[in-house]
Amino acid sequence: MTTHFRARRTLLATASSALLGLTGCQPKQPPFHGVNLSGVAYGRDFELRDPDGRVRHLADFRGQVVLLFFGFTQCPDVCPTALTRAAAVRQLLGKDAALLQVLFVTLDPERDTPNVLRSYTTAFDPGFLGLWTDAAGTAAVAKDFKIFFHKVPTGSSYTLDHTTLSYLFDPQGRLRVAIKHDLSAADLTADIRQLLIP
Repeated sequence: MTTHFRARRTLLATASSALLGLTGCQPKQPPFHGVNLSGVAYGRDFELRDPDGRVRHLADFRGQVVLLFFGFTQCPDVCPTALTRAAAVRQLLGKDAALLQVLFVTLDPERDTPNVLRSYTTAFDPGFLGLWTDAAGTAAVAKDFKIFFHKVPTGSSYTLDHTTLSYLFDPQGRLRVAIKHDLSAADLTADIRQLLIP
């Protein structure tokens, strides 16, 4: 079993345990197509820079649903697939598209410079925002969000093996849903609409 699949299984097990611990006397949570993370104690904030060098936090996006994904621009399949799905979701949201902010956090700051990040994310949608920090900061924020990654040598270069989940935050900035890589754009859109209900 690869590290990638062990990491994903560990994260989903943690999410399921957290969800079971929240049942009982808690108010009924809305049904999601993704994994319900309402009430978990991790993934509460970050301090990252956008391509213009401005420091960003989750609070900057209050009032919007945030779709957060960790990856790298040289990813051959998982990352472009996730961002293509996110672009499709913006289309499906129609007039509510502005209420979704997509954030792409690079796990490869060595190669993903601010200009590379900007070009990459805006190629999928002009409103998508790439975020970055240095190597130590990247390791710290990945740990805070239970994202697992490591370098895999490929000849004279390398690729990254990493968790493929995306996260949804509600308009109040609370982590609510983990989105599996194979979830459809329609089901992801439905989960986002649930979070937009007052």
